[in-house]
Amino acid sequence: MKDRSTRGIPALLTQYEARRDPIDCAPGEALPGPDADLARLTRTRVTDPDEDPDFAPPFRSGFHRKSHAIRKELQGFSELCSLHGLLVAHLRKRSFPDHAPYLFHRLWDEHADHLLEHLDARWLVSAITTFGDHGLTPVQRSTGLALSTLFGAMKLYETERLYSGFAPQQPFPSAKRRKTPLPLDMDAYALVGGGLDVNLIARLWQEASEDLVIAPLAHGLLEKLLNDDRALPARLTAMRSEKESQRAARQPEIGQTPQGNNPAPVNADRVPATAADLRWGLVTTVKSPLDQIARFAAHHLDLGADLLHLYLDVPDPQSAAFFGGHPKIRVTTCDATYWDSHGKARPDAHQLRQAFNATHCYHNHSEGLHWLGHIDVDEFILTDVPVPYALHTAPPDAAIARIAPAEALATDGLPQHFKLTHKQAGVKKADLQDVYPTFGLHLYAGFLSHTSGKVFARTGIADTRLGIHTLKFRGQDATNKAKPAGLLLAHLHAASWEKFRNHLDFRLARGSYRKRSTRPELGQADLFAFLMEEEGESGLRAFFEEVCADTPDLRARLADKGMLVTRDLDLDAKVTRVFGPLP
Repeated sequence: MKDRSTRGIPALLTQYEARRDPIDCAPGEALPGPDADLARLTRTRVTDPDEDPDFAPPFRSGFHRKSHAIRKELQGFSELCSLHGLLVAHLRKRSFPDHAPYLFHRLWDEHADHLLEHLDARWLVSAITTFGDHGLTPVQRSTGLALSTLFGAMKLYETERLYSGFAPQQPFPSAKRRKTPLPLDMDAYALVGGGLDVNLIARLWQEASEDLVIAPLAHGLLEKLLNDDRALPARLTAMRSEKESQRAARQPEIGQTPQGNNPAPVNADRVPATAADLRWGLVTTVKSPLDQIARFAAHHLDLGADLLHLYLDVPDPQSAAFFGGHPKIRVTTCDATYWDSHGKARPDAHQLRQAFNATHCYHNHSEGLHWLGHIDVDEFILTDVPVPYALHTAPPDAAIARIAPAEALATDGLPQHFKLTHKQAGVKKADLQDVYPTFGLHLYAGFLSHTSGKVFARTGIADTRLGIHTLKFRGQDATNKAKPAGLLLAHLHAASWEKFRNHLDFRLARGSYRKRSTRPELGQADLFAFLMEEEGESGLRAFFEEVCADTPDLRARLADKGMLVTRDLDLDAKVTRVFGPLP
C-alpha cells in the first residue's frame, strides 16, 4: 500500500500555489495609499459597477475583474467594505502591494465597529484568515491562524454532515453512537464532563484579548459561533443535556424516597453578593389560549422577572409570534422537529414533557440567571417583598427554594381569595372539619391540587433534573432546600365549576387526581368515584360548593383559622400595561 504520510501532498501544494498568483493591474489601477481617508469611505456607498465606467466590463486586468465582483456583491455597502474585500483578495496571493498589510490593519484598528456591523460572517472569517497570514503582531498572527483553522475544519465537517440527512440544528441521536476508535487513535470526546469545547473556545478568546485590534473581530466570531443553533457547540450542549436527562430519568419520578442526605453542590458564582444583583426567571410548558399566557407572562414580568421561557406544548403560531418579540421572553415550539432534535418521541404524559422541557431550559437557557423557577401557566407568584429579596434570604448553600401553594377559590371572574393548607396556617388537621364540615377529613389539607408547592432551582448545577415539584441531583431529590418567607404560589386550579367539571375526567385518568397516594385519606380519585357512584352530578356539585366555591361562608371559615389569603391580581390591567391590546 502506498505510504499515506506523503500521498497527495505534492498535488495539494501545487493546487494551493496555483490559486496564489498575484492580481495584475492595468495602468492607473492601484489600491488607495497607506494614508487614505478611511472615514470618508465609511460614508460613501458602492453603486452598481455595471453602471460605472470605471468598473464596467470588458475587464482590463485581474484587478478590474476582482473589483467588479466585489462591488457587485457589496452594492449599497460602504466603500470601506469594498476596500476591505479588495485587500483580502490581494493578501491571499504570493505577492501584493507593500502597504496592503498596513492598510488592512488600519481598517480594523480604526473602523472595527463599522466592519463588524456591516460585513456578514463569511467576510469576517476571511478577515480573521488574513490576520493569520499578515497580522502585524504575534498575537494577531497566532489568533488568526488558530481561528482560520477552526472555521476551515468547521466548513469541512459541516459540509460532510449535510449528507447525513439531519438538519444543521438537529443533534445526532445518542442511541446511534458507534463505539469505534477515532482517527489518529484519539480518545472520543466525553459528552458529559468533557471540556474540549470549552477549553478550545476559552483559550482562543483569551489569546485574542491580548491584542486590541484583533479582539473585536475574534470575539465577535466566537460569539456568533456560540449563539448559532446550527453549529457544533449548540448541538453538543443539546446532546449533553439529553444525556444528563436520560441519566436522571432512569430513576422513578414519583414515589421515590431520597436515600439519606443528598445536597446538590451550589456554584459560588450563582450566589449573588446582594439581592439587587440577583436575576431570576421562570420556565413553563403551556397549551393555553393567548390571553391566558399573556396574564401569566404580564404578572411575572410586572414582578420583575428577568426572563420567561415559554415552551409551547403544541404549535401555536399566533402565540409564538406575539410573545417571541418581547426582549424578556423566549419561546420554544415543541413540534415534531423539536422532539426529533432530541432524538426521542414526544412523551405521552404531559408531566414527562414538562419535566423534560424544564430540564432542557435549566441546562441550556438559564445562563445569566441565579434562580430558575418551574411553574404552570395557571400559577402566579404572590409576594410581600421583591422576589430577588425573598430568594436572597435562602442560605448560600441551598439549591432549592420552595414556594408553598395557595389554591384559588372558584368564582365567575378572576379570583381574589385563596386558601392555605392547615400546615401552612399552623392549624391542627382535626380542625379541617370546621372549615369543610362534610369533606374535611376525607381530602388531604382541603386541597384539590398539589400541596407540596413548586420550586426555584439554583442554576448551574450539573447532573440535575428539574422536575415538577423538585430538583433531582444524581437521580435523587436534592436535600439542601429552603423556604423563603414572603412567597406564595397562587394556583388557579379550579377557577370555576365549568372548568372543574370539564377537566375532571382527564385529571382522574392522567392528571393530578389519578390514584397514587399512600395517605390514609380517600384521595381525589377515590372520593370522586364514590360521589359519582352514590350521588352523581349532585354529589360532585355539593363537594365543589363546600370545598372550592368562593362563598362568604367558606371565606369566613378559612379566615377564622388563618387560612385565607386575599390578593387582587389585577391581571388584565397588567396585560395592558406590559403588552398593550391583545390581538
